[in-house]
Amino acid sequence: MLKRILILLIIVCGGLVKLTAQQDSIPDKQIQRVMERADERYNQYSFSPAIDIYKKVLDKGYSSPDLLKRLGNSYYFNAKYQDAAETYKKLEATYPDEMSVEDIFRYAQSLKSMGNYDEAEKLMVDFREMTSAMSDFDEDYMAKIEKNSGRYDIKTFPYNSKYSDFAAAYYEKGLIFASDRDTGNFARYRHTWNARDFLDLYKVNADSVSNDNVVKLEGDVNTRLHESTSVVTKDGSMMYFTRNNFFDGRKKKDEEGIIRLKIYSAELMDGQWTNITELPFNSDSYSVAHPMLSPDGKKLYFVSDMPGSLGESDIFVTEIIGDGTYGPIQNLGSNINTMARETFPFITKDGVLYFSSDGHQGLGGLDVFATKITYNDYTQPVVNVGKPVNTPKDDFSFIFDSDEKTGYFSSNRDGGMGDDDIYGFVETEPLTLDCIQEVTGTVRDRISNEVLAGATVKIIDEENNEISSTITDSDGNYFLTLDCSKGNFVRASRDGYVPAEEYLPISDGKPRIVDFYLERDLVTGGFGDDLAKLLQLSTIYFDLNKYDIRPDAEIEIQKVIVAMEKYPSLKIKVNSHTDSRGVDAYNLWLSRRRAQSTVDYMISKGISPDRLESEGFGETRLVNECANGVSCSEEQHQLNRRSEFIIFE
Repeated sequence: MLKRILILLIIVCGGLVKLTAQQDSIPDKQIQRVMERADERYNQYSFSPAIDIYKKVLDKGYSSPDLLKRLGNSYYFNAKYQDAAETYKKLEATYPDEMSVEDIFRYAQSLKSMGNYDEAEKLMVDFREMTSAMSDFDEDYMAKIEKNSGRYDIKTFPYNSKYSDFAAAYYEKGLIFASDRDTGNFARYRHTWNARDFLDLYKVNADSVSNDNVVKLEGDVNTRLHESTSVVTKDGSMMYFTRNNFFDGRKKKDEEGIIRLKIYSAELMDGQWTNITELPFNSDSYSVAHPMLSPDGKKLYFVSDMPGSLGESDIFVTEIIGDGTYGPIQNLGSNINTMARETFPFITKDGVLYFSSDGHQGLGGLDVFATKITYNDYTQPVVNVGKPVNTPKDDFSFIFDSDEKTGYFSSNRDGGMGDDDIYGFVETEPLTLDCIQEVTGTVRDRISNEVLAGATVKIIDEENNEISSTITDSDGNYFLTLDCSKGNFVRASRDGYVPAEEYLPISDGKPRIVDFYLERDLVTGGFGDDLAKLLQLSTIYFDLNKYDIRPDAEIEIQKVIVAMEKYPSLKIKVNSHTDSRGVDAYNLWLSRRRAQSTVDYMISKGISPDRLESEGFGETRLVNECANGVSCSEEQHQLNRRSEFIIFE
């Protein structure tokens, strides 16, 4: 598979393979020479000839863990998943203790590509036990993929050939894509890094002259080496593209004999792509490929296995400064990059990053995934775009016009015209990429249970940055939304109260109700203040000529008790009062009984007597005009039959 040449593969170690001879007909030295030749091909990523040699050795009755591993990997990296699965199965049966994490992962991926999800999941159980790389493994991922499916109408790309066509990129009114159509012969099946030169860049419907015919790009872009995965600037003056390591008109190998990939730029002059320039962060020691520009053209995304990669190939980004200079290289991080392959990035004008991966949970092979980029943040949820774009085969090189809701991708799925084919699509229903969670609730006084209007409720992220805020209404209610792909704090505050908050972890976005019960900041209270007013308690009333605690008064006194339990140093004096009816001396006695009755009740609930005092004032401190001889209603008189809770220490 041609794209396999351009997908960055894991660097495998060279060395001889120690064989266990099953037959004695072939001398060990001869086997060793044959294996050395196979290993050389394998270490150069020349998987097709390596397969031929490994199979011949295996057919002669010789086997070893390394032989089966490398044969399985060669099949896997050539997208021959059934052959890979059969080889890994033989490795598991013959040398179960030699199965590495990578072997298990690739075996599982190969089974997925065949639609054998049950067996693949059994292997992934072992995989998760051996590594923490997928500690966030979602057991329900297949259901989520199914939920995202059915959002695209797929159509055939009319310019596919019987060879390999992939890596479509927007250009003028048409497309640029990679193909080996002009060198199509049996040698195309030998997809090696250092074999024949067959990949070139083509355009279609790019101008009126082409008349919808597929033609090669003009200029110095196409050579006898591989050229692929391109992106053109908005003004059409510059192109970035992938090519084999090329120096002085010849392919250049690294110390291991591998021809690496590099990104080059080209300028359009008089209709010709020329002035080919190698980007400065390329290397002879690792590959750099698959360029993609940010919507504003200021950043360049690419794929590499450079030092600092998390897996076999990662997506990176750098700032385009100008004059051939670029900013620091940034890995997009573990939310996007995995221990496996992430490749073929594409970014829409509204900041959605599409890419292909076989490290994120998918249907098998490479799947297309999407995530929203906001303010250089690459931690938003990664979403599998689902069927029919994704299949058990390799699905990759996804591009999308978010205005027109149309796009293209490549795949080696069954039913295609060639090896890799380009497919068009129309998006019928957008993906849900933003995880938005509604948070509602009520803010109340913890002791009085009264609603608190005008309280401030904020969303604070894990870095203590304020994201949003609101004010509670007259009923103490609030409404906010937050990003449920991250952990957030919901914080409530109000003057005179101690702020309170609750942490909401990453979630599935279901609405949450978070009620707050704020505690009074008693630091604002002092000697002589009425605790009842500070706590906004309802007035404690008594019935006429009675000093027993009424049920409604008991509720309010209990709130005072809660406050005293919270603040052990707090001491209270209970002042009780009567209305003006009756003899003055009797009213004084009655008020003292009411005060003492209140204190006795609080002591019965656990408050120490040395924290309480009481005093009765009779009718000497009326709150209205209802003195002796004044006609007042019962409601007016009741206002004077009350108790107060005065702080004296």
